Amino acid sequence: MTNLSLDQAARGDLLEKGLVPAEHYVSRVFHDLEKELLWPRAWQMACREEEIPKVGDFYTYDILDDSITVIRSSADTISAYHNVCPHRGRRLTDGCGRTQRLHCRYHGWRWNLAGQNIEVVDRDGWGDGLRDEDIALKSVKTQIWGGWVYINMEPDSPPLEEWLAPAKSILDPFDLGGLRYHWRKSTILPCNWKTALEAFNENYHVQTTHRQMLHYMDDINESHAHGRHGMCAYWPALPYGSRSRRLTGGEPTADIRPGLLAFMEDMYATINFGKNDTAVRAARRLMDEVPQEAAPMDVLIAFDRFINEECAQHGIILPAITGEELWAGGQQWHLFPNQVILQGTNGLLGYRARPNGDDPNSCIFDVYSLQRYAPGAEPDVELQWSNDLKDEAFWGKILLQDFANLGEIQRGMNSRAFSVSRPSPHQESVISNFHRALEEFVAE
Repeated sequence: MTNLSLDQAARGDLLEKGLVPAEHYVSRVFHDLEKELLWPRAWQMACREEEIPKVGDFYTYDILDDSITVIRSSADTISAYHNVCPHRGRRLTDGCGRTQRLHCRYHGWRWNLAGQNIEVVDRDGWGDGLRDEDIALKSVKTQIWGGWVYINMEPDSPPLEEWLAPAKSILDPFDLGGLRYHWRKSTILPCNWKTALEAFNENYHVQTTHRQMLHYMDDINESHAHGRHGMCAYWPALPYGSRSRRLTGGEPTADIRPGLLAFMEDMYATINFGKNDTAVRAARRLMDEVPQEAAPMDVLIAFDRFINEECAQHGIILPAITGEELWAGGQQWHLFPNQVILQGTNGLLGYRARPNGDDPNSCIFDVYSLQRYAPGAEPDVELQWSNDLKDEAFWGKILLQDFANLGEIQRGMNSRAFSVSRPSPHQESVISNFHRALEEFVAE
């Protein structure tokens, strides 16, 4: 679809009813609106602070036609610049690395880490025609939260803390900045960036796409809007380790210990996020140290205690988070526009999706695991890349189950018979909320 068949008012009317126009996913015109009005003005997670730990370390973040060099310019400062030479436009960095000076490989111009030009070859040829301020690198706003480095190309954008509200205050007790990379992987997916992000932004699909999980978890959940952000939680669900009510006719599981162990072992084997090895050891202790007749809440209290003990034995200090804070945090968050996290006290699974060039039917997709380590035990984790979306050894069963849907979703959305998406107002309201927030940006 190249054109928009609906005007702004018509799209707004649909969104107020919780419906999402197909054009949001497939229209090149809508893609161009995002390109002009969303990405230059949105706070975006570019990288983790740990990726640029030393002075001169840089990370190149690409979004559509824009490229941003994020660099540690001093021990306590992270700067960001538009990745373009002000002379003739060549890009200065690619990927990640370390440098003492930013250098254009076309004509040899150089800049210090503060973005100031320090060399123009044969500058006297310009006479008085080059002013220092004209040939300095163009700065991009940066701020750090939760260990992530965020960038914003709009000089007058609100502070990151305001942008993230109220999610930031709810998530701060989890000390996400104390986590470090466990693994990280990237690929190209055959779908719009929103199609990809939303596959990991609701749990309604678990009962069909990940049906094997119903044997150890009750998947019925709620989703809630928090400003432009959204949160999903299993508040109405039975305790972890319970068989889904879809399988039991609503009967609770008397002994959740075997299910809890199966859950942790399956997560460790199929996706390995956070500190699943710690959780597996703690769940095995439940089978040995907690009686079969123990009430589910007593099992969960013991499980939490065992995790804390396992972490302490390995020098890992968990945040002092209260039960109320843990409950308020829910299970996962969508941080507008393109970041999804499933957070816990000892680890996190994260997703990021962004456009792949000017093709609305393709996106760059990043998935990563963070976990908490003892001081000095943090590993040096390299990015892994694969476009083989059937490689179970690389991706794990759960991610492949999700990937199998995405191309077919995008193909279906391009059908003339598909005009609107109908998210569940109970279990998928975060998706409707996401698109209302998105429409506010592209309508301005």
